[in-house]
Amino acid sequence: MAGSVGREPSVVFFDMDDTLFDHSLTCRAALGEVRRAEPRLAVLSLDRLWQTYLDHLGAADLTLGTVGHPPSVYAAARAARFRALAADAGWSCSPAEARELSTAYRTHYQRLRRAVPGAVELVRRVARSRPVGVVTNNQVAEQVDKVEFLGLSTTIDFLIISEAVGAEKPDPAIFRAALAAARARPREAVMVGDSWTNDVLGARRAGIRPVWFNRFRKPRPTRHQVAEVASFRPLARIERLLRRGTPRGPGRAP
Repeated sequence: MAGSVGREPSVVFFDMDDTLFDHSLTCRAALGEVRRAEPRLAVLSLDRLWQTYLDHLGAADLTLGTVGHPPSVYAAARAARFRALAADAGWSCSPAEARELSTAYRTHYQRLRRAVPGAVELVRRVARSRPVGVVTNNQVAEQVDKVEFLGLSTTIDFLIISEAVGAEKPDPAIFRAALAAARARPREAVMVGDSWTNDVLGARRAGIRPVWFNRFRKPRPTRHQVAEVASFRPLARIERLLRRGTPRGPGRAP
C-alpha cells in the first residue's frame, strides 16, 4: 500500500479465536444443531440465539482464562449460558437440562469446527521468512487442541496463552510475555487479531503495531489509525501489508 511507514517485523503474532480458528461461525453452526433438537429454543431466530450466546460468553467468562481453573468450572459456565439462553426464550430451564444442552452444543462444536478461510495458509507463508507466534486468551488445553486441529503445531514458534501467563489480553503483560519468548522488541513485532479492544488496543499499549482483522466489517470503535483487513486473501497482498508498516490512509484492505 502506497505511503506506508515502518520497518519489516522480525516476528508476527496472531490471535487464535476468530482470527485463525473460526469460533464465531462454528458456534453459530453448533447452536443451529441444538436449536433444531430443542423446539423451546426455536422461538429465537438463529441469529438472535447466536448473538445472545456471544453476549453471555463475553459477560460471564471475562476472567476464566487467566488462571488454572478445573474443567468443572468451565462446564458450569457453559451450562449457565444455556440457562440464560433458555430464559431469553421464555423457558425456565433446569440445571440438568442446561447441562444436557451444553454437552450437546460442545459435541456439535467439536464436530463442526473450522479454520478462518486463508488463515492457515497465511501463517505458513509468513513462517517461511520469520518467527510466528499466537497470543490468545483461554485455557491451555483448549488452545493447544486448536493449534493441533489447524495443523500448525510445527509451524508456530510461540504459543502464549492467558491461563499459563496469568494475564489476558488486553493486559500488556501477556504481550510482554510474547515479546520475551520471541526475544523481540515491541517495534519489531506485529499483532494480527479480530478484537479491537484485546488485539488492537492491547497491542498498541504494549508498543506493538496491530493489524485489525475485521471480517465482519464492524465499525471502527475509535479513531486510532491502524491497518485493517477483512479477509486473508489474496495471501500475497496481506503478507505485503504485514511487512510494510502502518498505512497513512484508512488502512483498509478487502
